[in-house]
Amino acid sequence: MDLFETAQTSRCPVWLSAAFGSLKLRITLAAIAGLVLGVGLSTAGLMRQAERDTLSAQRYREMTETVRTASMLSRRVIDLQVALQATAARIDTATLADRTRLIGFMESQPVLRGLFANLFAATPDGQMQVYIDAAGPRRPEVNLLDRDYFKRTVEEQRVIVSEPVPEPVPGRVAGEPAIVFTAPLSSEGKVFGVLGAALRLANRDLLGTLGDGPDADPSAVTIVTDGQGRILAHPVGGRLLQTLATERRLSQAFASWVDSGSAAEPAGMSLPQADELVTAAGVAGTDWVVWRVMPKAELLAPLRAAPQHALLLATGLILAVSLSTLAMLWWLLRPLTQLEHRAQHLFDGSLDAHAGWPEVGGELGRLARVLRHVGAERAQLEAFNTGLLQKLGSVMGAAPVGICFTRGQRFELVSAEFCRLFGRAEQEIVGQPTRLIYTSNADFEAVGPLVTQAFAAGEPYVGEWEVLRADGTHFWACLRGSPVDKLSHDAGTIWTVNDIGEQVAERERLQWLATHDGLTGLANRKVLDHRLQVVFEAMPRSVPAAIVMIDLDHFKPINDSAGHAAGDAVLKAVAVAIASQVRASDLVVRIGGDEFALLLERCTPEVAMRIAENVRAAVAAMELPWQERVLRVGASIGVASLVAETRDAAAWMADADAACYEAKASGRNTVLEAVRPMLRASASGA
Repeated sequence: MDLFETAQTSRCPVWLSAAFGSLKLRITLAAIAGLVLGVGLSTAGLMRQAERDTLSAQRYREMTETVRTASMLSRRVIDLQVALQATAARIDTATLADRTRLIGFMESQPVLRGLFANLFAATPDGQMQVYIDAAGPRRPEVNLLDRDYFKRTVEEQRVIVSEPVPEPVPGRVAGEPAIVFTAPLSSEGKVFGVLGAALRLANRDLLGTLGDGPDADPSAVTIVTDGQGRILAHPVGGRLLQTLATERRLSQAFASWVDSGSAAEPAGMSLPQADELVTAAGVAGTDWVVWRVMPKAELLAPLRAAPQHALLLATGLILAVSLSTLAMLWWLLRPLTQLEHRAQHLFDGSLDAHAGWPEVGGELGRLARVLRHVGAERAQLEAFNTGLLQKLGSVMGAAPVGICFTRGQRFELVSAEFCRLFGRAEQEIVGQPTRLIYTSNADFEAVGPLVTQAFAAGEPYVGEWEVLRADGTHFWACLRGSPVDKLSHDAGTIWTVNDIGEQVAERERLQWLATHDGLTGLANRKVLDHRLQVVFEAMPRSVPAAIVMIDLDHFKPINDSAGHAAGDAVLKAVAVAIASQVRASDLVVRIGGDEFALLLERCTPEVAMRIAENVRAAVAAMELPWQERVLRVGASIGVASLVAETRDAAAWMADADAACYEAKASGRNTVLEAVRPMLRASASGA
């Protein structure tokens, strides 16, 4: 005890001992501690945010690459189907029956042979006529009648893409997994054979170089599976046809995908996987899914090496700044104690208004002089404010619109109508952030720059926003704000709020009716004319494209016999039937009455004819029960493709109209293509 007291007396001055009991010093030390903690937390938070931002940016890039690969794979599958179908259309019964002639024909197709690993042709009973690959042509004793893809090709008379299967013939690659494409050989609606081709999965024929672009990331792995998760393309050939659940880097993501319903989303999706970035996208036109996986550790390695160095530098800087700040504050704030004592008696009248103030210059001196005048003016100011608040309260209470006063992005005063509009009591609003009434952070952050811009131009801000009530419901409001002091926006802002929900709803309804048919909900003629103008302005880049004109058959008798209500019901059903057969990018239009139109952009004449035939079939198959009878209609359809010689939109539509008229004149329920100087029929029915 004695030793301690001796050391205290000899080594620590009395003023320093007293200083550690000072509130100013404790606050200073607390501020320094807060600074240290804030810098540490900020550094850690910034590092975590940097990791999140890095992962988010990479996840977006991975999603883009996955969707791009899936889209390219979809286009490749479509191109393969189109190429195979085009070749099948050139084989007749005589060529299929003559093996020598058939071999010659198939060997004369270098493009098709370059696209597939092999080609084969078979009769409808499954007997293979010719099989040709790199080893040359041969006729194996193989019957394909028990193959599901073969039976479906014959029965459905369309191009079929098979499930993963062994190659269709034995040989040096016997049993090797492949995807088989088959197209029917038909004449006059009857199938007389099947043309097939295969992609070998082990050779990566399916994926090819789709994932190997110049910007490809070598650490990312791209895999293709079918809808059941069986692997169709993999960097390791031995993984083919195994389930993705056995892939260690994708097992968790695959399980999550299965739990979510195994949806093959062409727009892409991000899936959870520990230590990995996993994205997936569906391949349009198939049930395939493209998977892409990339390790997170490689992305975050540079970031995780930085915190130690940054924290070390921050610690040294904080220490130096803290010591210098402490010394300066201690010296400069000595008069603060005297000023604090005098300020405590500022309004009690116990001291002379001009006595007891510290004689010091600088900020403390100016503060002392300001406080001298505060006492004298306070009573007068309080009386004035009381009267002003009473008048303002009367005005706000009687106003038919919501009124509020905000400052520093907080509510300081609100009217009764403002409280009613937002379903809150006054005490629930006053003092709260103005973010309280906005439906999202994005809206709240967007308002600020607009208000600043308007005030800088010397004008009030007026805007329409969707705002939030206390019960969670939304309504559209017109917000009008003006600064209290145009020279100082920090003085606050006066706002008025009007409920304009009915006006907004009516305006949106009128805008919708301007571009849509009120009965069917389809686009109207105005939209069609605009889109046609866009197509012509983009020529020749907009080629190929097609217009399809649709005129309903036997519709007038329905109106005459069943009434206009039945006619309207039929038009709605027809609109649904047409929309179900087109692509998402196609424009479906009701011209008027029983006339409809399609604008098919980026659509070849063959695809346009197929879509038109599908529409005709869908309309013909439609049956609408109505008052103990069934209403049916047909469709006469004309198709006109856009060519370089087409003069303008009117001429293009005239070609489609002429084809539609000819289809109706030739027996109805028919699709005709406008071809100068003749019309070519694609399909017909009674």
